Amino acid sequence: MKVLHVIPSVGPLRGGPSAMMRTTARGLVQAGVAVDVATTDDNDAERLQVAHSTAITEEGVTYWYFPRQTRFYTFSWPLTRWLARNVKNYDLVHIHALFSYAAIPAAFWASYYQVPYIIRPLGVLSVLGMHKRRPWLKKLSYELIEKNIIRGAALIHYTSEQERVEAAQLGIRHCSVIIPNSVEIPNQSLKSARSYLRARHPQLADRLIILFLSRLDPKKGLDILLPAFAEVRAKHPKAILVIAGSGKPSYVSILQQHADRIGIASDVVWTGFLTGDEKWSALAESDIFVLPSYSENFGLAVAEAMACGLPVVVSDQVAIHREITDARAGLVVPCQVKELTEALLKLLQDPGLRSTMGGNGRRLTLTQFAPESTMHSLLNLYGQLCAEGLREAGQLASHLRNRIPEN
Repeated sequence: MKVLHVIPSVGPLRGGPSAMMRTTARGLVQAGVAVDVATTDDNDAERLQVAHSTAITEEGVTYWYFPRQTRFYTFSWPLTRWLARNVKNYDLVHIHALFSYAAIPAAFWASYYQVPYIIRPLGVLSVLGMHKRRPWLKKLSYELIEKNIIRGAALIHYTSEQERVEAAQLGIRHCSVIIPNSVEIPNQSLKSARSYLRARHPQLADRLIILFLSRLDPKKGLDILLPAFAEVRAKHPKAILVIAGSGKPSYVSILQQHADRIGIASDVVWTGFLTGDEKWSALAESDIFVLPSYSENFGLAVAEAMACGLPVVVSDQVAIHREITDARAGLVVPCQVKELTEALLKLLQDPGLRSTMGGNGRRLTLTQFAPESTMHSLLNLYGQLCAEGLREAGQLASHLRNRIPEN
């Protein structure tokens, strides 16, 4: 089985989707699938320093990088030319994007060569996703482009039931499957890097660390977190907030000015973007993980925190909040300052509850979000789509209707 994954970026600054692409591709290769990834050199405001239009093998996965020619829409004509020549050589195409240029030629050439393709929308098929940025342009683009891409897809790959529900609220009804993201933790790295935060930030000594680790973006709920932490610190002076992540400099400056204005600047540590050992160390050293997002189609950082044994506090807009509640792995709150404050204080004041919820979260992650489980689901799905004699569109649609329920 030879599968092509197409994604606009695998740059680490792009966050969870890029990280998951690498994890998924590596897991599939280990399971015996031949995996190629076609992408660009995009890394948010930066560029990846990679060779272009050349096969690069990393952990058994073949990556093809092409130059990003515009930051807006991540346009790449070289990627288009390569897809036109090569899509026919694959059994299946898995597209990880919508409202981004790479999805257009990938879907077009897959349809042209009658290669079945899957769409993973990365959370953009929601009310917030459609209205967050340039809503008029997204509406027009959806009617002219994305609707046709979805119509031609064998199915939509959602990573949570919440993501599928939100898409249905927009009237999007198509064959779909839910396969969650998987979480891998390099245990050896976690042990060797355990003192990263406290070694570099002496003010963390003897403090209870509340960790926010994600992109610094308005949708992540930092406008709720900062005032909530101000209330927390007034009642629990031992608490300190670590904000790990990067974002637009103008937005980061606004956040820092706000922290200063409400009197918490000395108790907020801004680490910038963390990856690899530094990220795992930050998770290992913290006491509570918090993510009060207004919208989150999965919440990879939340799952990573739970895998490290951290109790979590998340908003009810983080897609895996039901799993967290059912497993008693953390506290789920609405996107409100008062409720977030109360949840953080409840955990800070009860070490036993932190320990219990941390253990529950680790078990939840290992049972539901382990790579083995995700790879098993993907392999079964790919096997169905690549079954002999199903390349004709009519046969494929009939086959899927019999096996995968419409949402």
